[in-house]
Amino acid sequence: MERIINELVAKLQEKNPKISEEKARVWVELLWSDFEATYAKAGYDYQGAEMSEKIISQWIDIYGSQLNEFVARNPKYAHLLNEE
Repeated sequence: MERIINELVAKLQEKNPKISEEKARVWVELLWSDFEATYAKAGYDYQGAEMSEKIISQWIDIYGSQLNEFVARNPKYAHLLNEE
């Protein structure tokens, strides 16, 4: 699983060079846990890490270049994602 996380972190950094490796890792882990929690709350059976990887990869493709703008609009995660 660590290999998958590392690949997603690298992909996010490629899409958005403004995000440090540390923050990219936080983003990937937040997105991963949020996806799995939401999927479970919706009552779906667990589809495995492959499904989570696929979805997070798609989100990075679509939203990766804009993720650093997210904190300004959503203070809930600011303490995890601010660069200070």
